[in-house]
Amino acid sequence: MPPAPADVLGPKPLDGGWGWMVVFGAHISIGFAYSTPKALSIFFKPIQKDLGASYSEIAWISSIMLAVMYAGGPVSSMLVRRFGSRPVVMMGGLMCGVSMVTASFGSSIVYLYLCIGIIGGWGLCFNLNASLTIISKYFLVKRPLANGLAMAGSPVFLCFLAPVNQYLLGHFGWRGSLLILGGMMLNCCVAGALMRPVAQPCIPRSCTPPKEVDQSKNTKSKGSFMKKVKTFVDLSFFKDQGFIIYLIGNVMFIFGAYAPIVFLSAYAISQGVEEYSAAYLLSIMGFVDMFVRPGTGLLANSKWIRPRIQYLFSFAMVFNGTFHLLCPLMRTYPLLVAYAVFFGVGFGMVFALIFECLMDLMGNQCFPSAVGLVTIIECFPMLLGPPAAGLLVDIFGDYKYLFFMCGGVITTGGLFLFIMNAYNYNRLDKANRGKGMEQNQNTVENQEQASSSEAQMELMDPEVKEMNTTQLDPEHKEEAS
Repeated sequence: MPPAPADVLGPKPLDGGWGWMVVFGAHISIGFAYSTPKALSIFFKPIQKDLGASYSEIAWISSIMLAVMYAGGPVSSMLVRRFGSRPVVMMGGLMCGVSMVTASFGSSIVYLYLCIGIIGGWGLCFNLNASLTIISKYFLVKRPLANGLAMAGSPVFLCFLAPVNQYLLGHFGWRGSLLILGGMMLNCCVAGALMRPVAQPCIPRSCTPPKEVDQSKNTKSKGSFMKKVKTFVDLSFFKDQGFIIYLIGNVMFIFGAYAPIVFLSAYAISQGVEEYSAAYLLSIMGFVDMFVRPGTGLLANSKWIRPRIQYLFSFAMVFNGTFHLLCPLMRTYPLLVAYAVFFGVGFGMVFALIFECLMDLMGNQCFPSAVGLVTIIECFPMLLGPPAAGLLVDIFGDYKYLFFMCGGVITTGGLFLFIMNAYNYNRLDKANRGKGMEQNQNTVENQEQASSSEAQMELMDPEVKEMNTTQLDPEHKEEAS
């Protein structure tokens, strides 16, 4: 009987070996996926002047890109299940490169929405989801560390992309900079080539999974199609209270997470900071974030934090939101540097844990479907967050209100996660204790029944007992004859 669970659960992850090369490839693809929408904010001022766009209109570029990246999660999951992570990441890198090259010829803000937002967003979506999925196949015990190292690609790439973009902007303008950036993003194709598929062991034909595959191939009815859709967008996750709590807190964080990054350079310039120094604020944030993410992964992998990882995630959100609320008080460059440092700490902690917490809740088998559902829901706050912040700047002519909005939403989401997770864990503990008491009660009843049956046997008629013994003892029977 031991082989049956192995067939159901699949092969044990390697937790090393070529998996570290996969982490390196995911580091590159995830780095471009998360850092590109942030680093593009360096070009927003000249694009705004060249095309005559407002703050809210220019913010739609990053918002559409991020929203498409998150909304395409189910499609990316379907492609990963069908073709594997390697071709999906390589296709995503090609789409990212093409999007930046074509955007360099743009003459209207709508054209940039199409090229950078939609085409580039799809490319980043393929890079992100496929990389996260293959890490969950290569790692189990060391998964928090592997996720932390892979997610550290975002701050690493942001750390050098921000000053590089500022340098390119000064020498080639925003059009030439986008052209060069598109060539750089083709390196995602190389990163995808490192993502070698995990070798699957041979499964006997009598097992259940192959039968399901054969049925899905041979059946062409509408019902089978709906079953396939449910495997990629499984709405039954909404029955899980822990998943709903995670989703609500995550949506609140995503709404306020990216607007401070998009407008940080512009806010610093409005306070009299030089353009290069303002761009270096993003590099400082990325540099701090670079070390915080793997450090958080190590901390989350410890035996004391691993069972309480949801609480660490809540603390990271509150920490992040608090410093957004304090940002309007920081008007000098040294104070803005301090804000960038603490912003990097909070942002790095959250994004080192955001997918690990989902894996902790749903498990490896359900993670691809769960992350697809989560990302498609997150596209709505992702789409509305930066433009809403830009609208506040257009209305009030001051950046402080966008920091108040983002900080308040993120802090509220962190407190919500902390309180609701505590409630949910207490509810689960009571349920487990109730099951344990029922099991103990059942064992006691079984013991009482066994003892009562023994007592009845002892109180039986002696003649019946003698008849039973004579039937079992042939020597006793011969002596009696």
